[in-house]
Amino acid sequence: MSKKLDPKEVELFLLENLDFFETRESLVSELKFKHSSSSASSLLERQVIKLRDEHKSLINMLTSFMKTASINEDLFNKSKNLTLKILESNTRNEIVNQVEKSFKKDFRVDKPILIFHKNKKIDELEDLTGFSFHKGAIQCGSFLSEKMYTLTKDKKVESMVVAVVVAGNEIGLLILGSYDRTKYLGDEDTTFIQYIRDVLEKKLAK
Repeated sequence: MSKKLDPKEVELFLLENLDFFETRESLVSELKFKHSSSSASSLLERQVIKLRDEHKSLINMLTSFMKTASINEDLFNKSKNLTLKILESNTRNEIVNQVEKSFKKDFRVDKPILIFHKNKKIDELEDLTGFSFHKGAIQCGSFLSEKMYTLTKDKKVESMVVAVVVAGNEIGLLILGSYDRTKYLGDEDTTFIQYIRDVLEKKLAK
């Protein structure tokens, strides 16, 4: 059984080793002091509180970085797998199936759609929705329910992303529909959807 420390011995040890806490800042941040009205004690308390807050802030920051890194790694792996599936597909129908399946299963998209239309049909959809489906266009946000239903045929879709995919003499629409109105608010970073669109266009151009 370990010997119980004598507070007096601890005090003497600290007096003889005044630099003890210099390399043990995390320990200092956990110390508790009896409240005192003296300026010296108050100053020490403030220093300890500040150090403790800085320590917590650093821990929170590191935790946030680790979560972000984990999310980015997950997105990279899923994107890589989807890219490989697209490149390994032999027909347009196979590409459509792989894209819709991957977005549904891996990315948890409620209503993923990849559909191709002739120019005449695209003109009709532009008239009905008010969207412009020119090359490189991306629509993102929570739109009128009539517009979203026109493109998804699903009344439960409350927000969506639509990317135009040029494929020869046809225009493809990559639609990611969500049943959550706040999922796509129109201010999202569309880099990922642009990347998938570019992969599709490159593959379909062959």
